[in-house]
Amino acid sequence: MKDMKWLTITQSIVLFGMGIVFPFYIIFVKQIGANFTEFGIAYALFALSAAFFHKLIGDLSDKFGRKLFLVVNSWGVAILFLLFPIATNIYQVYVLQVILGIFGAMQKTSEKAIVADFTDGKNRGKKIGSYHGWIAVFSALAVVVGGYIIDMLTLEIIFYIGSIILFLSGIVIIKKVKE
Repeated sequence: MKDMKWLTITQSIVLFGMGIVFPFYIIFVKQIGANFTEFGIAYALFALSAAFFHKLIGDLSDKFGRKLFLVVNSWGVAILFLLFPIATNIYQVYVLQVILGIFGAMQKTSEKAIVADFTDGKNRGKKIGSYHGWIAVFSALAVVVGGYIIDMLTLEIIFYIGSIILFLSGIVIIKKVKE
């Protein structure tokens, strides 16, 4: 149960770091002059690149461990968040979205595999429900905090704050999540 507690904490931090950015992402895309069709393409590139990598990452996480991919996701997205504010056109965003999709596949696939590893048949649904409940709370809180930060500062600052949160989450994953 202790393993599940630290996984819940670390992934709540990860999704908080991502959640302060993603709901406001469309505003950023509009600021660089893109239209809604281009936003749709950017999101599709994210989803498709993730889809293409889920199985491979699942296979690799079976071989090398899930924790590695959770850390790589946190630190990889932290780096990408530093690049978004300096993107000047939609084509740069497209490249970032493809890479972000790969990191997203690392997080989703490894997270679900490690949750399965940490739960057994008895009360599995209850444990998974509790896990996702806490993550949803932190995701919702992130949206409110992200909006507040944008109102008080700038849109670009949420990328930097998200980056810091994600980098720190990688450190906590290394120190606290056991496989």
